[in-house]
Amino acid sequence: MKKLFFLLLITLFSFKASATYLLIPMDNTQKNHLKAYGIAYWVLENNLEIDWLLNYRGGSFMIKHVKALEEELIIRGVSFEVIANAKSTAILHEISDPEVNMDMVKLFKSPKIAVYSPKNKQPWDDAVTLVLTYAEIPYDVVYDDEIIEGLLPKYDWLHLHHEDFTGQYGKFYSHYRNAAWYKEQVRYNEETATRLGFTKVSQLKLAVAKNIKNYTVGGGFLFAMCSGTDALDIALAAEGIDICEAMFDGDGTTPNYNTQLDFSKTFAFKDFQLKTNPLEYEFSVIDATPTHIKTPQKIDNFTLFDFSAKWDIVPTMLCQNHTSIVNGFYGQTTGFNKQYLKSNVLVMGENKSLNSAKYIHGELGKGTWTFYGGHDPGDYQHMVGDPPTDLNLHPNSAGYRLILNNILFPAAKKKKQKT
Repeated sequence: MKKLFFLLLITLFSFKASATYLLIPMDNTQKNHLKAYGIAYWVLENNLEIDWLLNYRGGSFMIKHVKALEEELIIRGVSFEVIANAKSTAILHEISDPEVNMDMVKLFKSPKIAVYSPKNKQPWDDAVTLVLTYAEIPYDVVYDDEIIEGLLPKYDWLHLHHEDFTGQYGKFYSHYRNAAWYKEQVRYNEETATRLGFTKVSQLKLAVAKNIKNYTVGGGFLFAMCSGTDALDIALAAEGIDICEAMFDGDGTTPNYNTQLDFSKTFAFKDFQLKTNPLEYEFSVIDATPTHIKTPQKIDNFTLFDFSAKWDIVPTMLCQNHTSIVNGFYGQTTGFNKQYLKSNVLVMGENKSLNSAKYIHGELGKGTWTFYGGHDPGDYQHMVGDPPTDLNLHPNSAGYRLILNNILFPAAKKKKQKT
């Protein structure tokens, strides 16, 4: 028995001594940052835990060595390092030093993801669906039917992209009212509104916006880009008044509607005025596009804030990157003029010289929201009808990384809510 016990001790010691980890670096040594997030999601789907090393080599991931994982990393072309147990312990010790701006967050469970997107064909792509597909992260597409039916609580994370919640069809009327895709968009939305019991598309979209707000208040994670940001707040602020001209809904607007907006109902924005010209491709003064147009592309970028990893864990997670300066990019809503942000909004990325916020975050009830200005981080000025961006050409996109930070954020948050 003594001999058997000794052999067991030797075996256990040998296992511990040879235990290894896989380090997925997220600094400039990483060959494919975007697919690295897909690997992280794959690990969570397989019920393994991940250490997210905030501010360590660009926000690296560390996972116990599993052969199947190593093979998956090779297949997907993601850089990794095999490190001994002693090295992983040394990394965690370095991170725990109170003098360094680093921390470690454990990721526990793959979040269930929904993307709000119409079922009919649109003449533009969606940066989030592009990067989720490229990173091989699964998601469901939901639209007005699913939201009105109350299906949002099934999901941990909801994304809104180039969407108009005001009922003005993206204000494309001036240039595209005779285009087949525009006519189809009008037909599709009007048919959906009627089928769901609404007399106007604007009423349907307001109901959708309110359900999204309730979803967030109840603990959901909301992420929005481009016009999905300010159009959502405009719809909420304009509840009870008509801001749509006759070409959009068949009747006129409420007189002096700009004086009747209720900013207490919005997520992020206050004191804004709507653009009253229906032929102008702009919703309101929130959007900083007119300012960015005057800026040369080579200097039209934004800077990520450097938060305290040990005290400001959430914004630190959302800002993980291999660079603090990110190339800018246009959208119908390119950025947010900072004078219209509510006082409790956290700015995480900005173009300070233009007084333009690009990347903002806040809490609402039990949930959180993140708004990201611009349409496509891989295309400075993506136009209607342009082909989708090929992310094989942008595997290290810092702008796309911010989207994927938001995908993993609920994986850490969910565990905290349970404890």
